[in-house]
Amino acid sequence: MRFYLYILHSRQLNKYYVGHTSNIEERLKSHLYNHLGFTSKAKDWVLVYSEEFSKKTDAQARELQIKKRKSRLMIEKLIEEKKV
Repeated sequence: MRFYLYILHSRQLNKYYVGHTSNIEERLKSHLYNHLGFTSKAKDWVLVYSEEFSKKTDAQARELQIKKRKSRLMIEKLIEEKKV
């Protein structure tokens, strides 16, 4: 099984959301249609970045690493580097 670190973006809120999952497509649907947390504030979330891992603990650790920095610039740099 594969696990993913993912970053979503909402234009409406101009915010990013960082999470991890084993199924990005289903998780995005969950955020868009029946989520009660932070992402319920908007319905325009799009996947802008992801990383793949073979272990759930590695995906969780990467999520925490990104969240601990609390840096929008670092997130935007990750996204930009992926485009290149």
